[in-house]
This record gives sequence, C-alpha cells and structure tokens, in this order.
Amino acid sequence: MEFEKLIMLRRSARGYDSPIDEATLKEAISRARYAPSWKNSQESRVYAAVTPEATKQVFDALPDFNKNSSAKAALIVTTFVKGVAGFYNDGRPTGSAGNCWGAYDLGLHDAYLILALQDLGYDSLIMGLSDENALREIFAIPENEQIMSVIAVGKRAKPAATPVRNPLDETLVTK
Repeated sequence: MEFEKLIMLRRSARGYDSPIDEATLKEAISRARYAPSWKNSQESRVYAAVTPEATKQVFDALPDFNKNSSAKAALIVTTFVKGVAGFYNDGRPTGSAGNCWGAYDLGLHDAYLILALQDLGYDSLIMGLSDENALREIFAIPENEQIMSVIAVGKRAKPAATPVRNPLDETLVTK
C-alpha cells in the first residue's frame, strides 16, 4: 500500500469483530523488526497471546475501559530490555535520558508494527495500562524488561473517525 494512504488509514480501533490469525501476526512482527534502534541493539520484545486461554489471561490483566475496547481482539505485549539503549557497553548511561532511549526505540518498533498490521489489513489499539505483574507471570517476562504496552489486534467492528490534528504551525518550527 502507498505509505501516505497507509498512515492516513491507520486509526485506533475500539471494538473488534475478530482477532488476527497467527501467521499474519508473525508477518507483521517480522516487518517491525526492521525499526531503527540504538546502535542496532534491537532490544524490543513482543509477547503474543495467540491461544484463547492466553488471550483471556491478558484480557483479564487489563482495566475495564481497555477490556471494552479490545474484546474479540488478539493481544500482544511489547517490552524493551532495560540498560541497553542509551548506555555504554560498561552499563553507564550516555546521558540524562537513560532508559528513555529504550522506550523511544520501542515506540519506533510499535509504530512500524501497527503500520505493518494496517498494511496487512488489520487494525490495532495501543493500550498503556495493565496489571504488569500478571503479564510478567503469563509470559514469564524477565525483570530486566520494561513492559510498555498491550496492543489489541484484529478486524475493527466499526469505522473509526479521523481525529482532528493540531495545525502544522503548532508542531513545526522553522528558521
């Protein structure tokens, strides 16, 4: 799909008719691996609930308002390995941002992921609130990984409106 059309079509879906199939999800995650990262460290990680049992466990780790938005979707958890992006090889931070660089890299990864999903015909919703302890237990996520989001993926139940965007002159400063 043409890139401009892809980014204009992608919206946060709040309500799903059906989840993504495992093969297509793997294809999207494979594409997201090409997102840029600090020194090509590739510290982003994805944990996918693909069985009904695992999906229910992740679903139960969401607050009610996210449950309402993500019912009937597949659910994936994204994390980054702490202490890699933004750090020297000896573990010292390269500046004041520290692990923020890991979050930055994961944001790039997740952006690639949701655009890949859209290109493959699936919708998504990135959710930031969850029971992190439950997610760690479900997937055996190690303590050296920072859980950032749960992403619902599937076919949207209804069209999503295009949100109003700030004017370009509020976003861009040129000199």
